[in-house]
Amino acid sequence: MSMRLFVSRDAGAIAVGADEVALALEQDAAKRGVAVEIVRTGSRGMYWLEPLVEVATPQGRIAFGPVTEADVPSLLDALASNTPHLLRLGATEEIPWLKRQTRLTFARCGVIDPRSLDDYRAHDGYKGLERALSLGSDAILAEVTASGLRGRGGAGFPTGIKWKTVAQAKADRKFIVCNADEGDSGTFADRMIMEGDPFLVIEGMTTAGITVGATKGYIYIRSEYPHAVEAMNAAIKAAKRGGYLGDKIGGSTYSFDLEVRVGAGAYVCGEETSLLESLEGRRGLVRAKPPLPAHHGLFGKPTVINNVLSFAAIPFILAEGAKAYADFGMGRSRGTMPIQLAGNIRHGGLFETAFGVTLGELVDDIGGGTFTGRPVRAVQVGGPLGAYFPRALFDTPFDYEAFAARDGLIGHGGIVVFDDSVDMRRQARFAMEFCAIESCGKCTPCRIGSTRGVETIEKIIRGERVSENLALVEDLCNTMKFGSLCALGGFTPYPVLSALKHFREDFIPAPTTLQAAE
Repeated sequence: MSMRLFVSRDAGAIAVGADEVALALEQDAAKRGVAVEIVRTGSRGMYWLEPLVEVATPQGRIAFGPVTEADVPSLLDALASNTPHLLRLGATEEIPWLKRQTRLTFARCGVIDPRSLDDYRAHDGYKGLERALSLGSDAILAEVTASGLRGRGGAGFPTGIKWKTVAQAKADRKFIVCNADEGDSGTFADRMIMEGDPFLVIEGMTTAGITVGATKGYIYIRSEYPHAVEAMNAAIKAAKRGGYLGDKIGGSTYSFDLEVRVGAGAYVCGEETSLLESLEGRRGLVRAKPPLPAHHGLFGKPTVINNVLSFAAIPFILAEGAKAYADFGMGRSRGTMPIQLAGNIRHGGLFETAFGVTLGELVDDIGGGTFTGRPVRAVQVGGPLGAYFPRALFDTPFDYEAFAARDGLIGHGGIVVFDDSVDMRRQARFAMEFCAIESCGKCTPCRIGSTRGVETIEKIIRGERVSENLALVEDLCNTMKFGSLCALGGFTPYPVLSALKHFREDFIPAPTTLQAAE
């Protein structure tokens, strides 16, 4: 008897015991004299079911979870005797939460061995690059532009326009930079794809290099992601051995090479110009724009800077065509978005779907409401600089323009849920404090405004001159929004002002019995 089992090596799965489960499976099988092959994959994104164990069968993979070390003996008994088990979830692809997704970017994540180039190619990997090599720069640009792909890092800038600008720039050297400094609370899609399908990122960046005439790329990964750093480095080595990086890629005349650089943990280095400063060996300070990185970027050369998910969308677009990607979504938001559900939520994880699903569907239906069972009071979308939405706005479609129309932003697609025990004054204070701590200090509105914001909200919490201090907070927010050099100071007003607007009752003290009588 032999079995092929799949256990995630994703950092989220490891944190809840996936390594221990994999070792226990191997050791228990050895005691039984059973031949077991354990494939360490990425995560399927259903984090409440991790550690998830899948077994290969003639009918497809069967899932069990969440599995602990103590469950291993009974699990192997059930597999050996083909009998039911309490943790059996059925066919993995038929699990409702997974089945209702539209997985374009994450199609292979949790399916393949992320260290195996052969496995990647067996699941249609490098089809996009092979087509790109036959198309040439202008045709690739036309495909990317027609797809409607916009920056998945939060800014939502059209990818085709950015690439075209760099392609048309005149320079002796150009660069491709992948911004993997994923620092927003409640976001983990970049990490998941780097750990679970790293060749996808490499393929997307290589395609960008061929398109704009760049021969060198850098993946800037935050230091808190050691598993992603290891996975990307392993994949880069494998791609070089396989002829997909280096000279004469895929037998063509093109050359492109990649290197991983590890950041030092500064949130502001998620901003593209601060990232470039860090890559060049300096402190991560925001650069004034213009010039834009597309004209004067890394080492003063024209540079394409995109987020991990932006590069990861490119292989599908090139392999299947722009229309196949653009057919998903709504309005100017085309394709799919890997949405990350976190915070006080029953079913936390990654859910990839086309733009247009409502916030209410994501939180109540897909996410299953709060983990505590208490009513949902607030949802923050777009990281620590995202706006807080009340239940009254749960009809908002997940779409760049729809969120902007309601003074919000979808950012990197992170959703953090809060129940009715949340104190929105504390959340507003946290936003200002976060900005004060993470500010690079270059511009006054961000550096000083956030510090004064913390002090002023603390006065409101203490009940000191509440009306005057609320007006001061709003004035500070306007100064930061329109005067900051980058989005750190410019977006901090979103959570603060949304808390003031939608949860005003938390900031205005209830009248005393005597005041009410008067």
